[in-house]
Amino acid sequence: MKNAAWGATATCSATMFVNQNSFGRIQKGNQQEVKISLAQWSLHRQFNGGQLDPKDFARISMNTYGIDAIEYVNGFYMKSGKDEKFWTDMRKRAEDVGVKSLLLMVDDEGDLGHTNDKERKRTVENHFKWVHAAKILGCHSIRVNAFGEGTKEAVRAALIDSMGQLSDYASREHMNVLIENHGLFSSNGKLIIDIVKQVNKRNFGTLPDFGNWCLSAKWGSTQIECEKAYDRYLGVSEFLPYAKSVSAKSYDFDTDGNETRIDYYKMLKIVRESGYNGYIGIEYEGERLSEHEGILATKALIKNAWKQVK
Repeated sequence: MKNAAWGATATCSATMFVNQNSFGRIQKGNQQEVKISLAQWSLHRQFNGGQLDPKDFARISMNTYGIDAIEYVNGFYMKSGKDEKFWTDMRKRAEDVGVKSLLLMVDDEGDLGHTNDKERKRTVENHFKWVHAAKILGCHSIRVNAFGEGTKEAVRAALIDSMGQLSDYASREHMNVLIENHGLFSSNGKLIIDIVKQVNKRNFGTLPDFGNWCLSAKWGSTQIECEKAYDRYLGVSEFLPYAKSVSAKSYDFDTDGNETRIDYYKMLKIVRESGYNGYIGIEYEGERLSEHEGILATKALIKNAWKQVK
């Protein structure tokens, strides 16, 4: 049974759910201002190292970077997953500084592509608390991983089952479920889109990431050389028709402010031409620049590239 804390957020969350599932599509060439959000992982070294408090994420995003929309990572709040009071307070913290809570990224809750029925069911249920946390925050989605061991067909079947179950549960809470390319099978664009089509749920979609297209490693980063990688531009193109969020991964920048591994002008042209009109989330993951410098460089590049692409 849901108590008042869950129910109090239902109206706002339902509105977000409808809006995000009837995503506004812009016309090609339209010069609409880009909407930028900040992914919490961009500051993971400082959050993990204790220099920053994860509870202050919304305030940091607004006051330090002038970014009024954020994407949380559950790993910074693992002990608070079922603590409704904690999430109510987090929502208030964001609202007090004028920040929108967009989504909650969920990791380390098991493999949704597990081929064992009992283990897969347990993993699906492990995600339920994060659906509720995201709802309290006022988010429109949770982001999940499509990991699993076995043959492509076995993992595909397992993911169709688990994503269907999780999407059904999330739908009752007016929440979307999004797959991000995060390595291994999850970075096979054609496979994931086939799964999205097979599940065929209005609240089930994708979160294309510019960088995580490594097919030979879990988590999928292409910051370093990858033995086998999916074409990043093709993958983003395939994900975009089902996208309810976009992650602008960045690793490093040259003296002209361009990302050294990803052609942002080409990538943002693909995003614009798709008609996507949601937020583009900064997710700096580099090591040469500080996290602060990397976030600022990514923000500047997104703005500049968005203005120039037609």
